[in-house]
Amino acid sequence: MSDSDFDFDLFVIGTGPGGEGAAMQAGKGGLRVGIAERYRQIGGGCTHWGTIPSKALRYTITNTMNVLKNPVFREMGINASPTMEQLRRGTAEIISKQVAMRQSFYDRNNVPIRFGHARFVDDHTVMLEDGETIRAKTFVIATGARPYHPPNVDFNHPCIRDSDTILELAEKPGTITIYGAGVVGTEYASMFRNMGVKVNLVNTRSRLLEFLDDEIVDALAYHLRDQGVVIRHDEVVDRIEGVDDGVILHLKSGKRLKSDVLLWANGRSGNTEDLGLENVGLEVNKRGQLEVDQQFQTVRDHIYAVGDVIGYPSLASAAYTQGRAAAMHLLERKDGNLRLDDIPTGIYTSPEISSVGKTERQLTEACVPYEVGQAQFKSLARAQIMNTTVGMLKILFHRETLKVLGVHCFGANASEIIHIGQAVMDSQDLNLEYFFETTFNYPTMAEAYRVAALNGYNRLF
Repeated sequence: MSDSDFDFDLFVIGTGPGGEGAAMQAGKGGLRVGIAERYRQIGGGCTHWGTIPSKALRYTITNTMNVLKNPVFREMGINASPTMEQLRRGTAEIISKQVAMRQSFYDRNNVPIRFGHARFVDDHTVMLEDGETIRAKTFVIATGARPYHPPNVDFNHPCIRDSDTILELAEKPGTITIYGAGVVGTEYASMFRNMGVKVNLVNTRSRLLEFLDDEIVDALAYHLRDQGVVIRHDEVVDRIEGVDDGVILHLKSGKRLKSDVLLWANGRSGNTEDLGLENVGLEVNKRGQLEVDQQFQTVRDHIYAVGDVIGYPSLASAAYTQGRAAAMHLLERKDGNLRLDDIPTGIYTSPEISSVGKTERQLTEACVPYEVGQAQFKSLARAQIMNTTVGMLKILFHRETLKVLGVHCFGANASEIIHIGQAVMDSQDLNLEYFFETTFNYPTMAEAYRVAALNGYNRLF
């Protein structure tokens, strides 16, 4: 078929980060691109239910509580307890700004948006819920994911929430139990504890966030407990009982935890229902996710999938780059994954965690001769000025070549600080010496790189 037989060269399903990345790159590459969004506004779960709302609320909570704890305000007799509605007040404005900004991207790049659920009819045709059919040469599925709902949990109970609905709480609870201690669970545990809520964090594994560096995990666990979070490891749910005044979590170990609210934060499912995938020969795994290759192609070469709908790493940052990578492959400009092997983690606990590259455990198992350099934030002037002295930066590097192998950070601004180490680690020309042969502004948090690099270099003999 000729190109004139198609309405678009590429049609994208979903306007979250993955869909946007694919649509913008393909549009700038000269392709005729269209995109579908099933909800009333663009931006996907990242903008409306996940990343933006939760991080905006976290920022408000952190700043508000820091002010209220400030001795100067205490001396002035200021002692307030903000409500959930007050803390959420600025979130809607931020979301509307994000939507308007992203709408301008589509307008400037001449990418029309079709609103409504899109479903495959055949290899090159999708039908929207209003009956409109669209024919396209290629497709990108970027429909995202949602919290996993086990069939035996009553999410209609007002005190049982998931990560999409927890921010809709009308009142601040006195106690909360969080089932699942992954990224979402630990972030919300930290957030609610900062609000003065008593938190039970129930972990189905033996350690928190096992994919992180062990020392960083230990620091997080210590800090959460120091703040008053009760962490329970190796626990599995037996049943959840919604009662008039809260929720009772029954564990298979025999323990029972009662709290005002329960947040289910254990797993996510790909949004692949009713996409008509059977009409194009695509199947999903037990989590509703699509399998793709290094170029983000499904088993049907003309259909790509990116973002949370393909599973790990389920990060907004990765989804956008995956979308761009799919479009670059489609444009025959890049046959690779745009550095997607080195995706930094960004975990917005209080304080933050961010890491990139190998952990000490991985390097030890691979018998790589590495050394470690550390900088404690309590020794940094900027951290002392900001009263953010909890945390550390560690650099893992090869003993002989000084090549940076991994960077791990726990503390204020970790998600920003990490990118300096990421750039050096990915460089073919730079190594550990860059950090102590380069002048850093003083006082800054980034100065931790000089301190850590010298700390590690001085261990060599």
